[in-house]
Amino acid sequence: MDNFKIINNCMRESTTARKAEKLSAVKGMNDILPPESARWEKLECAVRVLMRRYAYENIRTPIVEPTALFVRGLGEVTDIVEKEMYSFEDRLNGEALTLRPENTAGVVRAAVEHSLLYNGGKRLYYMGPMFRHERPQRGRYRQFHQIGAEALGFGGAEVDAELILMANALWRELGLADVSLQINSLGQPDERQLHRAALIAHFERHIDVLDEDANRRLHLNPLRLLDSKNPHMQGVIEAAPRLLDFLGATSKAHLRLVTSILDANGMSYVINPRLVRGMDYYNLTVFEFVTTRLGSQGTICAGGRYDYLTEQIGGKPAPAVGWAMGVERVLELLEEQNTTTSPAAVDAYAIVPEASALPLAMACLEILRANGVTVLMHAGTGGAMGSMKSQFKRADASGARFALVFGEDEIAKGVVAIKALRDGDGAQVVRELAAAAEWASSLQLAT
Repeated sequence: MDNFKIINNCMRESTTARKAEKLSAVKGMNDILPPESARWEKLECAVRVLMRRYAYENIRTPIVEPTALFVRGLGEVTDIVEKEMYSFEDRLNGEALTLRPENTAGVVRAAVEHSLLYNGGKRLYYMGPMFRHERPQRGRYRQFHQIGAEALGFGGAEVDAELILMANALWRELGLADVSLQINSLGQPDERQLHRAALIAHFERHIDVLDEDANRRLHLNPLRLLDSKNPHMQGVIEAAPRLLDFLGATSKAHLRLVTSILDANGMSYVINPRLVRGMDYYNLTVFEFVTTRLGSQGTICAGGRYDYLTEQIGGKPAPAVGWAMGVERVLELLEEQNTTTSPAAVDAYAIVPEASALPLAMACLEILRANGVTVLMHAGTGGAMGSMKSQFKRADASGARFALVFGEDEIAKGVVAIKALRDGDGAQVVRELAAAAEWASSLQLAT
């Protein structure tokens, strides 16, 4: 059924239904509501501060990209391209489009399209939603969010190490524990070709153990067999030739420099020769930060070097390296460790007993907000503002430190009464409305 028929059917159902059907979000695509959204904001704020320290600049790319970008960039014989992408045909021009399943390819596409590397390398970061059509489960959703960092135009191992150290600095600032680093090298294409031939020969000797998916991929992309979670294949996978044994001197030196920088910074890590990652664009360094506290979805951040992706999608050859972290998984790990975030702090709650006081009261509130004060204003219903008692109850429940009372007597005198709700014995003072900018700082929470 094409899009026009779907829309027409929905319109017909909405006009004939006696009562509008309650609509829900798409399965695996979740609403993020207060106070949970405060945890997201705190994480995003920490990332922005960290990125500034490392001189990474923000980039924002479209959610929808040409399907060919991911087929060409990620590889045709990958789970993402074969099974997980939300792809569709643009009904206006027939163009094949896809909701982005990851953002590295999109960042590189933007860099090529806008010649970002014309004057040298770029350090970039992004935040946003990604989409993969898979069975929703803990830490794995159809719409999920990633924060990523990409260093484009830099070929040195020191930038690989810089990105790893930056991710580790984020875990430290968030107070995350039980996060370990696994690292490997995928070498260069000629080294992988030798390893590929050895892998095919190895798995062909154990063809009876391979499942249907492994048999299909054996000659197309045998490296993907190392990703298999089939328990019956694990013994054969463990005995498979290791890519590390096929690396040449240059690739080995690259990995040694990365690990020596990590050693100098006191970072612990494990060389995992079976770590290959799920995209075809990687070469040389690959890495994952993993935890044991999230079950099977234990990878919270992963990345590596992808020196050939720019050329694959139509740009001039340029080295690059980057990582992406799963926001939902990091937040779940923080919650698992009982690292909580308080709701957004409110400095003051405005109590307005009569609607006639609203013009002067709201003019005062705008001055306070312009001077950095967080103010929550009581809102009435149909012109009725509610009793003073009910408004004070709401003020207390809001967590505000002060209540600003714009009563009839106060408005007549051109003042506001400020009552302490959290400190002392509920002392009350009076301040002039005309001088709001001068006393605004007295309402703010200490930082």
